Amino acid sequence: MVEAATSRRGRITPEREAELYEAVLDLLREVGYGPLTMDAVAARTRCSKATLYRQWGGKAELIVKAMRHNKPAGVRGVDTGSLRGDFVAALSIEDDSAMERNSALMRGLVMEIHHNPDLGRAFRELLIEPERAEFNRVLRLAVDRGEIRADNPALAYAPHMLIGAYFARTLLDDRPPTRAFLAEYADAVLFPALGVGRSPSSRPQQ
Repeated sequence: MVEAATSRRGRITPEREAELYEAVLDLLREVGYGPLTMDAVAARTRCSKATLYRQWGGKAELIVKAMRHNKPAGVRGVDTGSLRGDFVAALSIEDDSAMERNSALMRGLVMEIHHNPDLGRAFRELLIEPERAEFNRVLRLAVDRGEIRADNPALAYAPHMLIGAYFARTLLDDRPPTRAFLAEYADAVLFPALGVGRSPSSRPQQ
């Protein structure tokens, strides 16, 4: 399991860990996943390869954990009392500049996943599944509040809709995802599919 290294991480301080993760992501932006090596990470971070392997097991786990550490909390722990409020609160955590940088990294890793099973496994276990579990928690709260019918068939596909919009923004429009775009998408597509009424203050995306 990719989480096996977690218990061995006490030898690195949180400050040093954050510094190392930032350096790893900088290197990833510069060269991409394929050419990035543990030798290069060791040189950039002034950390021995033995320590890197002992703490993270390999490149895939190190990269994905660096991305998870750098990613805002999103919907984790959010409960504003309404689905729309939860969504807006989650969007407010990350500004458009950070969203653009993170989406570019995510697109690069998704392409690499097709050729690297270890990366795909780490990506799903450490990044996608925790985010999906939190989003499903928010949806269950909306069901409990009566905002969404428990038998609504779109519930199972809500994460797919959001992830699709996140990546399709660049593919179809040649523009990065933004908070305004995702908010409008939710009002136009996600919330209607879930049976949640459109906000009166919503405006079409320019």
